[in-house]
Amino acid sequence: MSALLVAGQLHKTYGPTTALAGADLAVQAGEIVSVMGPSGSGKSTLLHCAAGLTAPDAGRVTYDGHDLFDMSDVRRSAVRRREFGFVFQFGQLVPELTALQNVALPLRLDGVSRRVAERRAAGRMDRLGLADKARSRPGELSGGQQQRVAVARALITDPKVIFADEPTGALDSVAGEHVMDMLTDAARESGAAVVLVTHDARVAAYADRGIVVRDGRSLTRRATR
Repeated sequence: MSALLVAGQLHKTYGPTTALAGADLAVQAGEIVSVMGPSGSGKSTLLHCAAGLTAPDAGRVTYDGHDLFDMSDVRRSAVRRREFGFVFQFGQLVPELTALQNVALPLRLDGVSRRVAERRAAGRMDRLGLADKARSRPGELSGGQQQRVAVARALITDPKVIFADEPTGALDSVAGEHVMDMLTDAARESGAAVVLVTHDARVAAYADRGIVVRDGRSLTRRATR
């Protein structure tokens, strides 16, 4: 079976610094893959290239058989908006919006009416145990609650791939475990693949298999499950 997402021989430099030096990544539909490595190894750059956020200097990224960087900016943005979900270390919620509005935001950006978008967002928040936080703003939530809202936002479009970059990096171990339970359970329920960048072996253990990035190159690890 061909992989849903394939990044092959990616190279990326920032001035004199080499971030990627021939890194590879392949993800099957519904698979959870962890990407580990020391700070500065290139693991976040690999995720950003694979997600179509950063163009590599060389190499190729294909999603569902199509080269992401052969697409127009408009089409690539549409893929990211409709078929990819994102969870970052600090949530990146919009502080002026309520939790409900933050979750609904990807739908609103795609032209869905406010009523429909917020109804779907409320349903997603309810499934993640966040119904009582719908009217709260990010500043009124704990770090763990903010990340759970970010997970709900990532899932709202029913994406095929979720990119999670250090999603528990700013949380204590209990809150981090709760977020990972919710993220992986929801992904498996929906059939979404997950690319999970982490430095924490306990977080990586949630994945089906993993790779290690060192000096901009990726090494295959054995399956974790």
